[in-house]
Amino acid sequence: MTRPGEQKLAHLFKPGMFGKFATRNMVKYGACCVSNYNTRDGFITPRELARMRIIANTGCGLITNQGAYPDPLGEGKAYFRQIALFDDKFMPQFETIARYIHDAGAIAIQQILHAGRYGGIDLGYCLQPSVVPQTLPHFRPPREISRDQIRETVRQHADAARRSVRAGFDGTEVTSFMGYLLANFNSRFTNQRTDEYGGSVQNRGRFMRELIDGIKQATPDHPLVIRLNGAELMDNWGGNTEDECFELMQQAVDCGVDMISVTVGWQEAPESSIGRDIAPGHWNYLAAKAKKFFPKTLIAFGNRLPDPVMANECIKNGEFDYWEVCRPLLADPELVHKAAEDRLDETRRCIGSLNCLSRLFRDLPYTCTMNPALGHEVEPEYAITPATVKKKVMVIGAGPAGMECAITASKRGHEVTVFERADRIGGSLLAYATHDLARPDDLFSVLRHYEVMAKKYAIEMKFNTEANAKFMRSMLHQYDVCVVASGARVDMAAHKHLEGAELLVDAHDVALGRFQPGKRVVVLGAGKIGLVLGESMAKRGLQVTLVEEEKRIAGDVMPSFKWRHSAWVEELDIRTLTSSRPKRITAEGVTVVNAKGEETFVAADTVIAAGPRKSNQELFREFEWMIDELHGCGDVLIPRGMDAAIHEGFRLGVRI
Repeated sequence: MTRPGEQKLAHLFKPGMFGKFATRNMVKYGACCVSNYNTRDGFITPRELARMRIIANTGCGLITNQGAYPDPLGEGKAYFRQIALFDDKFMPQFETIARYIHDAGAIAIQQILHAGRYGGIDLGYCLQPSVVPQTLPHFRPPREISRDQIRETVRQHADAARRSVRAGFDGTEVTSFMGYLLANFNSRFTNQRTDEYGGSVQNRGRFMRELIDGIKQATPDHPLVIRLNGAELMDNWGGNTEDECFELMQQAVDCGVDMISVTVGWQEAPESSIGRDIAPGHWNYLAAKAKKFFPKTLIAFGNRLPDPVMANECIKNGEFDYWEVCRPLLADPELVHKAAEDRLDETRRCIGSLNCLSRLFRDLPYTCTMNPALGHEVEPEYAITPATVKKKVMVIGAGPAGMECAITASKRGHEVTVFERADRIGGSLLAYATHDLARPDDLFSVLRHYEVMAKKYAIEMKFNTEANAKFMRSMLHQYDVCVVASGARVDMAAHKHLEGAELLVDAHDVALGRFQPGKRVVVLGAGKIGLVLGESMAKRGLQVTLVEEEKRIAGDVMPSFKWRHSAWVEELDIRTLTSSRPKRITAEGVTVVNAKGEETFVAADTVIAAGPRKSNQELFREFEWMIDELHGCGDVLIPRGMDAAIHEGFRLGVRI
């Protein structure tokens, strides 16, 4: 029976063909790098199997398992807990994953990932076509790969592909995404060889052609996907032009590859490719160009394309064949089903915060800001199950922590009421999202999701209500549980020792538009709050100076997004005074003193306090003897970020 969303998105949900295999729709789950859920020696764990059972049931027509390194030395290994496929001993868990995918009605693809320049994580060196020094210090020093090693690497890939098929996978995939070995040979930046594997685009593509030929000979009846850059974004380092990228795609097509997955960027690229500073659809032109050039080859694409409606339109217009989805399905594994059932308003959108990559690049298992259960699927404690005892729950605060807790508790059968002093859902996120230079709509989508789910689960919302001891006494014994999620504030009292402290303006008042700053602004604190406000004001033409006591700005920013704020600060000509603190504030400006005791006067019309942050914990003391159960979550415990708020709200909601 056709579901209503399948009629609306008919091009996305039409059946397709991948080699000899029929697919139920035109959605391909991307390998999404690696999860880091597995063992240090390459074996797949129950944690990973539990995650893949969820992925298998996402409703995609094609599902790609995460990248496995193919060599016993681990020269291709990029991550501490990356899975391996260089020996038959690893096959049982791969067989299990292939079975999960097939049982769910999808076609199974195994990705083979040799990291090249970013590999050798346990070895202290990496293999590259040429010895090109690392631009990022955490990667290993390079060694040049020999001709014999090239031939052995091709054989290892072919053997890994053969094992994949024996394990039950229908096809294989090799990837150049992010600057791995295949990209290293293809790119002028890292391939400076003078033999038959270097020089011209034709020569640089030789390794790729041999790789394709080796895998196709090893698995002649099974299709092969190759992930190739449409744009490297490596111009600053002498990387490939877009034209060269498409010349390399032509070589892959001539070798008979069954599908090209068009990707964008390297880890070292000095600009973003998948962060939320990139608008959805920004890179679609690369997929359309590939489809125009190679009409008979399947094209998959999904870089910064989180929207099924946009994907459906792209397929309709012939821009690509398969919508390749990765992070949007980590954020919401039900995305494809919600699209099919015309429930897209309930979707948890991938907001591109790159929490996943921030953790992965620090050798941690990846998690997702929007999906607190990701990586914990194997743990019953993270499952939303019916409550043994149904309770009346009051939640104080309608920010992300409070709403996450309220919705999760309501799903379990509790009767939930949320009390919020403002007139709508949002908390501090609502205040600061407006000033975000990346993509405010991604942040507002979080709030829209909570609004929709609050209605769906009949959560009573009481706005314009201030919770305090008097308020609590008026409702004594009406509720079984109180969750305090009242967030944090700028600690204005922390500045009271300053001469002229009475001239300070609270960042929250500026964020909400209660106070309009003058043309020259000094912001005290260059963490998230100070940066977001400072960048927003500078974008509007104000002259902004950031004063930060630490040595660097962006101390509380997600690691994979720090560079973006630094770039904005430079682009917007925002002055930064680090290792510095204010000494005196006057109507004319601020006197700042640095770590050496040197004083600087900064002329200013407005001085804004954007830190330190202080938790609103007063309600804990007021309510302690007024309710059976008293809990807290989010910034009310320790001021942090949205990911911690959402995760803590969820964890509390599943155990009340």
